Amino acid sequence: MSADPILEQFNADPPGVIRSLRGRIAGWTPERRELRMEFEIGPEFCHSVDIVQGGIVTAMLDAPMACAVLAAEPQHRLRVSSIDIHVSFLRVARAGRFAAIATIVKSGRTIAFLKAELFDAKGDLVATAASSAHLAREHR
Repeated sequence: MSADPILEQFNADPPGVIRSLRGRIAGWTPERRELRMEFEIGPEFCHSVDIVQGGIVTAMLDAPMACAVLAAEPQHRLRVSSIDIHVSFLRVARAGRFAAIATIVKSGRTIAFLKAELFDAKGDLVATAASSAHLAREHR
């Protein structure tokens, strides 16, 4: 099974949190092991003065990192769970459109090391993340 049907299925019926954040997978580049997701964040995810809450920023970084691992291994039924995630908030995130680019740095049998960058609608880098994730595999 290739990654494309998995990505299409994900976009057709995304997990609830991704649906809430109006997120979708916008692309997968296997040779770079890079996945792009786009989000549309409304005011309901903001606190004072239209600033997106930090947990939402973290979710927009975490989701594409997990999805990148799923896209890279379509032959497996994977369960991906974060072991840790380190986020650097570089500038204020305001409600609107965002693009997150996640990359698999290294992936082993049970652990993957991941990184992600989050950009606002102007293309400004808003936040970065580094994460390690536990992988539980089953063959399809």
